[in-house]
Order: sequence, then structure tokens, then C-alpha cells
Amino acid sequence: MKYKHIWIPLVVLLVFLSPYYILGQDTHIRVHDNMDSNIVWYKLLSESNLLFSLDGTLPNVINGLPRDALPSSLDAMVWLYIMFKPFTAYVINQTIMRFVAFYGMYKLLNAHFLKGRNGTKWLSAGVALCFALLPFWPSGALSIAGLPLALHLFLTIRRLGKETPKHHWGMLLLLPFHSSFILTFIFFLGGIGLFWLWDWYRTRRFNGLFFTAIVAMISIYLVKNYLLVHSILFNEEHIPHRNEFNLGHKDLKSVYDLFIHDFLNAHTHDWTFHRTIILPTVLVALAVGFSKKFIPYNMIWAMAVNVVLSACYAIWYWEGLRALKDQFMLLNTFNFARIHFLSPLFWYLSFGIALGIIGRHVKFGKVFVGILIIYQSMILFQTGEEFKYEKIGTPTFNEFYSSSLFADIEKYIGEEQSEYRVVSVGLHPAIAQYNGFYTLDTYNVSFPLFYKHQFREVIAPELEESPVLENYFDTWGSRLYMYVSDLGKHYFFTKKSDKTLEQLDINTEALKELGGSYVFSALPIENHKKIDLVLERTFENKKSPLKIYLYRIE
Repeated sequence: MKYKHIWIPLVVLLVFLSPYYILGQDTHIRVHDNMDSNIVWYKLLSESNLLFSLDGTLPNVINGLPRDALPSSLDAMVWLYIMFKPFTAYVINQTIMRFVAFYGMYKLLNAHFLKGRNGTKWLSAGVALCFALLPFWPSGALSIAGLPLALHLFLTIRRLGKETPKHHWGMLLLLPFHSSFILTFIFFLGGIGLFWLWDWYRTRRFNGLFFTAIVAMISIYLVKNYLLVHSILFNEEHIPHRNEFNLGHKDLKSVYDLFIHDFLNAHTHDWTFHRTIILPTVLVALAVGFSKKFIPYNMIWAMAVNVVLSACYAIWYWEGLRALKDQFMLLNTFNFARIHFLSPLFWYLSFGIALGIIGRHVKFGKVFVGILIIYQSMILFQTGEEFKYEKIGTPTFNEFYSSSLFADIEKYIGEEQSEYRVVSVGLHPAIAQYNGFYTLDTYNVSFPLFYKHQFREVIAPELEESPVLENYFDTWGSRLYMYVSDLGKHYFFTKKSDKTLEQLDINTEALKELGGSYVFSALPIENHKKIDLVLERTFENKKSPLKIYLYRIE
């Protein structure tokens, strides 16, 4: 059987994805930077009439969230949410990510780094399976999962030129529509561009098709991100809250610690789980190479890139860069630390090359290779969303949004949801947004700076009681939340919680001036009468883990 080496990995992938299809909306999925934000952004945009608008505003959020704060109409993810219900769109994206990740890493290793050696197809398939099982950040789509495929396509075009199969060009031109330029590909294409320049210098030959491929992909990303381009060039009136970002105050010791931590453990948005198996495997392969009198240049290069990525990530937070960030707005508003998102590509590339060395040069090496791949796969299999989040006790999709509970609240209030505004305490505002309520609080990557200043007046008393929250809000502030000093950075309290808010200090007058009518609180507010809140009713049902205290603002 020609493709027998990929059937087992594909079956494992299907089993890995099966909880989404079996449990449906009762699946446990990631909350952070997922259910608390991106899923709702896509849902709201898909239900609005703003899809092709350049300068409209979404009335559901902060009395008018600018259109350019939401994804582009050319983003494939947006169209998934238009064509399907949110959870179905989410599962389709998960499925696409896993299979593209597998295909891309398999082709990259098999065609460019392990080509022509016995048993390498099995090895490539095994490493590709490991890569495809990584806990990719869901809303990143192919931003990380698609990197091996992109590298394979560029290397193929570089090598074959006019002989490159047409479907390679097709994949190259489609990839931008389901991945993010500002998240990963701006760095990836920058690296590919440097590689092309080095190639030109080394060979004294201008590789026109390789250059064309780079320019073509960048051009498509610019077209896709027309909203960003428009806001930069033509929308000078919109001053985003990002202009007041003030991140990066670490001293050199803290920067060093961050570098070590990232190199050994990676980042929450690009977990690689390389510490237990992959890093020791690479070190063993390096030792094998030296003992056999050869230098594994490709693996050393890949590892060197990993070191550089972690270093760049850490240095971006160094206080010594503050002067530059204060001088050049782009350095302040654009998060260059995201370059670490490239690290999964290079860790698993290193892993594949290292296994190839061990398989060829160590006695019973192929047996060890098989064991290491199985062990790494078992580690990663447990990072699947259902396995991981069920274990740590975070809510399912249905539980998080609790639609039936919020339908009861909507019915009780009895007005059109567009006629009043709400805020949430002890809850992510995305929950109210998902259920159709118009919120004054939110979590978005960009919103008007003047609104941040207005909203700050509402929560100023609570911020004064917590220097940590005050610093968090003032230096970043993308989570425009009703912060409570006693709760810290915890935004999801269930009915099992025995906490009460004895002294909530908010500026109710400022909240009324923004148009606030109701407060959805996950916890009872003991002093609600003193801050002009009237307890209307509490809501709970068997389907929801929440108990909502509905307060009307007098």
C-alpha cells in the first residue's frame, strides 16, 4: 500500500478530533483568548451588516466598535462563521488546522530534510503527527499550523522554479486567507526574504520565481488586511487605545529569566512541549553527529533560530527599549514579541532531523525513533481541549455562554436588546455579547482611546485599590472590564462560589453617562444600594454553572 505510513497518524488525528464531533457543544474548549473574545468577534461580525464596510461601527459593543477592530471580510474564518453556527465553524477550523499541519510537516521533512533515506516516510509521518497534535491557538487558524506547509512551498519553488507543480502555487496563494499576517507571517516572510537575499549573494543568481512567490504572498496579505491599511492611511480620526500601550519594563535579570523560560517551556499561545523528549533528543543527535565526525548543520540552524526567537521575545520586554518605543509609535503599538510564534516550526523541524540522525547512526536507532515518537504523541494527545479543560474544570462551550439562562434574563427585561446597555461583574463581557446584549465593557484588540478614558472613570475607585489592576489596565487595557480589586484577574465565577462583593466601588454616575442600564453580576453585591444599584432578580437553571444577579442602575 503506497500510503500505508500515513494511515495510522490520520486515524490518531481523527480520534483526537472525535470529542468535538461526539460531544458537540458540550465539549470543553479554551476560554482565554478564545471563548472570551475571538469566537464572539466572529459571531457578531457575521450577524452584522458591516462585513464590507470600511468605516461603520458595531453598535453591540461600547456604543460603537469601529469596523477596523474586527476581522477582514476576506478572512476565511469569518466566512466559516457566516456559513455555519459558531461551534460548527470552530470544529471545522480545528479539523482544517490539524490536517494542514500534518500535511505540511510531512511534506517539509520528506521532501527537503530527510529525502531519499530508508524509513524516512514513517519518521516524517510520525513527527508530522506530533506537530499536528499541538495545542494551536484556535483563532490563529493556519498562522502556526500552516507554517511547515508555507516553508515547504517556498523551498520547492526555490528549487524547482518553473517546474514547480501548479497546485503548489495555488496553496501558496490560498494560505493567506486562513492565516494571520500580523501574528506570524510578517516574521516568517521577513525570514524567507532574508533567505532569498542570502541565496542571491551566495549564488550570484537572481531567483525571480522565488522572489515572485514572496511578493505575491505579501501582496495577498495586504489586500486581505485592507481594513488595517485603510485605518493607517486614511482614518486619522480613529486613535486606538493601543497608542497608550506602555509595555516592557523588565530589567536584564528578568529578561534573562523570560528568555530561559520561553526557550524551555514556550508560550501559552504556541506551546511546543519540547522539554521532555525533543530537547534531549536533539542533544543526543548532536552528540551522535560529533562522535561520527559530521556536523548536522540543518539541525544546528533550526536550534539556533529557536534560541534567537526566545531571545527576541524576551528582549522586547526589556526596559532599555522603552526609549525607542516612546520615540517610534509602531514599536509601541505592534507586538514584535510575537515572533516567538514561529518556534513550533523550528522545534519540530529539529526533532525530525534529530530522529533521522539517531535512526541512521545508532544501533537499534529506528526502534528508539519509534518509541520517542510514540512518547511525544502521548504527551501531546493529552493536550486536546476536551482532555485538558475537562480535567482542570473549565466550562464547556454550552456552559460558558449559558444561552438559555441569558434568554431568561432577556425575557425578564422585556425590551429590545438594542434599547439598553449592560456591563458584567465577575464575568467576561463576551458572554453577554454572545447572547445578543449590547455591552459597555469588552475585550478587543483595538478600540477608541477616548472610550478607554471614559470607561476608566467607571472603574477608577476599584483600580485605585489595586496597583496590579491599575497597571494592567493603564499600560495595556485591551480587556475593558469591570475590574474588582477583591477578584483580581478572575472573570468567571460560577454558582459554586461562596464569594460576595461586600464593597464594590464603582462610579455609577459615569456608568449612567455611558448609557448603562443593567449590571450582570456573577456574585452578590452587598453594598448595591449605596452605589445606586437595585437588585431586580437572580437567575439560574440546571443547564448553566452560573447564577446571575441582575441589578438595575437607578
